[in-house]
Amino acid sequence: MSIPLTNTSAAGTSPSKSAKGIPGPLPNLEGQMPNPSEKELLGNIENYIGMARIPVGLAGPIRLRGEYAKGDYHIPLATTEGALVASFTRGMKAISLSGGAVTKVISEGVQRAPYFRFEDLTTAADFLQWIATHHSDFERITGENSRYAKLSSITPTLEGNAVTLMVEFTTGDAAGQNMVTICTDRICRFIASNYPGQIVEWYLEVNASGDKKASRVSFRSVRGKRVCAEVIIPRDIVTSVLKTTPETIDRFGRAACYGALQSGTMGVHAHLANGLTALFIACGQDVACVAEAAVGTVRMEVTEQGDLYGSVTLPNLIVGTVGGGTGLPTQRECLEMIDCFGAGGARRFAEIATGVCLAGEFSILAALAAGHFSAAHERLGRKG
Repeated sequence: MSIPLTNTSAAGTSPSKSAKGIPGPLPNLEGQMPNPSEKELLGNIENYIGMARIPVGLAGPIRLRGEYAKGDYHIPLATTEGALVASFTRGMKAISLSGGAVTKVISEGVQRAPYFRFEDLTTAADFLQWIATHHSDFERITGENSRYAKLSSITPTLEGNAVTLMVEFTTGDAAGQNMVTICTDRICRFIASNYPGQIVEWYLEVNASGDKKASRVSFRSVRGKRVCAEVIIPRDIVTSVLKTTPETIDRFGRAACYGALQSGTMGVHAHLANGLTALFIACGQDVACVAEAAVGTVRMEVTEQGDLYGSVTLPNLIVGTVGGGTGLPTQRECLEMIDCFGAGGARRFAEIATGVCLAGEFSILAALAAGHFSAAHERLGRKG
């Protein structure tokens, strides 16, 4: 059953006027839409027995001044964690009152890492030269097997008698994991059939692409979309909305960086996974990709004018607005609510997701720095 959405935002205001990113009155779908049939869910589930319902709340609005995400957006977040929607709404309010966050997609790429083993080093080195002369064939094969995928590069790593190929694609408005898997498989089968030397064995993926795991290679480059967001929160908004000061957040941020170093955390942030998971569930994304998408870097520092500068960089944001779970009833509604459903929406969605993460970081860092964190969870995260 499509999750019934209420007509009240997490900020306590009714988003009654219809504008880009701001929903009009939302229908109560309880009892009006039957569970999808197994046929309708083909490609989404096997051995189907029913639907798991998760509450969806509206956070925001958040104002964004991105290349693709421009305007005010109420954000659907699916979660069972009390205080999460309220916390993100507070961060979004601070950002919006400050004029909005600037967001930008920096680079894109989704990878697969096939492996080829040969009899000896000489054959493996010869294989590298052969691969370099067949890029046009690999581009042709990619185009034959996908409407969205474009082959960007193939980067080989030679280790004795074995070669790992980092095959990178752009995937348009699709998240792209299945797409790049199929295209890479076809490329590998072409290689196996046409390379004149002897290939002892090959595998489609040897755990080097960073798929659904934190990876140092992806953190330094890109997997999915690399996206940045930044905003300066004036001092008076820090004190009135976040209930602390820029200096307090700055000092706490430095302490948190030391803690991240001591624990060996990849990236520095407080809870990127919280916002991404809630947004991914609401909007039909592959939720397991939070394992990589939630690796990022957050910076908070006092400006020369005494205001608070904040930024977030997400180097591994795997998102899509076509395919996968995006066409399911509730997920489609949520994507349409933020003007992201279908072709042309993926970069906008990526910028919105990054703005959401920045809002969540402002709110939780302020709460931890000022000593409000526990009280907020006691008040909003307990029943009764």
